[in-house]
Amino acid sequence: MTRHEDKEAAVRRLLDTPHPPVPGDLARRAAERGARRAHRARTVRRALWFLGTVAVLAFVVWASVARPWEVPPAETTPPLEGW
Repeated sequence: MTRHEDKEAAVRRLLDTPHPPVPGDLARRAAERGARRAHRARTVRRALWFLGTVAVLAFVVWASVARPWEVPPAETTPPLEGW
């Protein structure tokens, strides 16, 4: 027997055994769990958007106050030449 035939035989043995009972409220519980998961994902997504917006706003405020694109003033005066 090849390895594939061994796996197929094992699956056939599993399928020939009686199936375990399924709870009657399984669909309802699955739907409730899915709804909770979707709500949690929506809440996390909103929180991340809020934090991202706050970070962008904080950066804009900092940049408008600090003006990092401007050259800082010279610490010393340049030497006078050509007088």
